[in-house]
Amino acid sequence: MSEKAEKPLHELLSRSLVDIYVGPDSTHWILHEKLLCYYSPFFSHTFYGKDKKASSTKAFGIPDIEDGPFELFVGWLYSRALRYPDSENDIGPLLDLYLLSTRFEMEALGADVVETVRAWYHNNETYPGLRRVQYIYSNTDEDNPMREMMVGAVARYLTLSERIPPHWDKALRKNGQLAVDIIRSIQEWHLEGRSVPDARDVSLERGRAEGKVGFSAVMDGESNMSHAASQEEVESEEHVENGQNGGGE
Repeated sequence: MSEKAEKPLHELLSRSLVDIYVGPDSTHWILHEKLLCYYSPFFSHTFYGKDKKASSTKAFGIPDIEDGPFELFVGWLYSRALRYPDSENDIGPLLDLYLLSTRFEMEALGADVVETVRAWYHNNETYPGLRRVQYIYSNTDEDNPMREMMVGAVARYLTLSERIPPHWDKALRKNGQLAVDIIRSIQEWHLEGRSVPDARDVSLERGRAEGKVGFSAVMDGESNMSHAASQEEVESEEHVENGQNGGGE
């Protein structure tokens, strides 16, 4: 069965408007009610209720979110498009926008943000930094699309690296769920047994220095990252040490 076609924009720009007050300073946004409620079940329930009848209330306040992510939300609402990030610094606001999409129950917006973030990391041959992953983990539940995309990328990064960066080592020791999810992600690759080294095979050195045993003896080396990825990881470690785990800068 084919999906129902979306309504064109001109059919959603009705005369009825709503007032949305955002952030601690109550920044005032005037939005088309029909458009807002069409894409967001959250706002549909807010302005129409369970009986789907228009409410006399045409104003709503959201004091606990920032102006920047909401501005991105409004831009997507009227254009159905997101601006491609110029740099990694632009990922933070997109993650904040993603959290808004989950709050406003907007799967289409959430999917667009995940795709934009995924494409940026892929096109720039880099991976999500620790602070980005921690921010999403602390604000989403299991089986969340953004979480799964990020942990899948990190699983690849750590698997192809010749060592675990110290800040990732520290984080994985503290966050057992993240470590488990990385293993789950690797299992989803469905690797053939012959392509995975067998620790039971005495002929394998497994990258260890001669005459040494134990995981601590795994030889250090340059991980298979681009320069951009390496720099981003250094910045991530600095943020972790300073206690900064937010999506924004």
